[in-house]
Amino acid sequence: MARGSIDFRGTGYRARYRGPEGGFITKTFKKRGDAERWLATQLATVATGAWVDPGAGKITFEAYAAAWSSQQPHRPATVNVTAARLRHVLPALGRRPMASVRTTEIRAVVAGLSKTLAPATVEAVYRLVATIFRAAVDDRVIGSTPCRNVALPRPDGAQVVPLTVEEVGRLVDAMPSHYQAALVAAAGLGLRQGELFGLTVDRVDWLRRTVRVDRQLVTAPGGPPTFGPVKSPASVRTVPAPTVVLDALTGHRLAHGEGPDRLLFYTSRGTAVRRGLAAATWRAAADRAGLPASSGWHAARHFYASMLIAGGESVKVVQSRLGHKSALETLDTYGHLWPASEESTRVTVDRLLGPALGGDRGRPSGSERVHDVSTGGTPDA
Repeated sequence: MARGSIDFRGTGYRARYRGPEGGFITKTFKKRGDAERWLATQLATVATGAWVDPGAGKITFEAYAAAWSSQQPHRPATVNVTAARLRHVLPALGRRPMASVRTTEIRAVVAGLSKTLAPATVEAVYRLVATIFRAAVDDRVIGSTPCRNVALPRPDGAQVVPLTVEEVGRLVDAMPSHYQAALVAAAGLGLRQGELFGLTVDRVDWLRRTVRVDRQLVTAPGGPPTFGPVKSPASVRTVPAPTVVLDALTGHRLAHGEGPDRLLFYTSRGTAVRRGLAAATWRAAADRAGLPASSGWHAARHFYASMLIAGGESVKVVQSRLGHKSALETLDTYGHLWPASEESTRVTVDRLLGPALGGDRGRPSGSERVHDVSTGGTPDA
């Protein structure tokens, strides 16, 4: 068991004890009572296993976050996303010692971000910061996390409004010729942007009329685009390819050939399509088509989902085609697009339950119904 001592050192009372890692921890107080209370608290944390090295919390948030990030089994795309999210908070928290950050400061950071960022982005940034502080607690860098009781901005509740068939046609016409088939594929297969521009000839099976999605094009800052894994294991999928898509891909190959690494879609200079260029291409086409830029290439994915729903596909089928992790994700995004079914519910219940009750069985008789109406009374239970 750790033991401590208190002695007077001319300018105050020095409390001293041996920490679990072998070194001595000391702190000087003007009053002996303060030294005794501090020492008792420290010895109690040692005894219960909750001890935190007082010097460990001096590491800055930026330094600890960098060390934490380097130890995560993140894919390249996730590494880039993590770095981008951290950049939002480093000006406020980066140089702060981990142990000095308070809950009120975390709330102030969230409030500041909420003025310029979408609620979903603010939540994602906050969740990352909270994860880093929880890791610091586990590492005994700090004793507790400041990410507690922090109110996050509410999502604006805006629902996905998919493009119409006519709008997709206008966008295709407005696209440069070597991107037109890409838009047809996006709208007819529901691929994410990275999946679309990472699609290679060998992933298309013209005989079985399917497209295999098992990787995507990843753009790392300062480096060339490379192939990387898809968003999640659920994103690995085989998508049925309709004739309109296969025809567009065939015509595209005949007119433009193949790109590097057998890419189906590539720039006019024969290079892989970077995210920034893809976004700029979409905005220019939307402007020419007289349409808002919307959510970029993801709008074609929304359109694909809306077509499946309009065609009567189930939630599980839509989930599978889009590569969502769960049916809940699909419903959260597209639940409002499924048609109302009040009348079909009535018809189904009447069709199945009616015969079981034998026609009028269970209904009040005609005289009872007349009595109820004339007297305003109700039948006895």
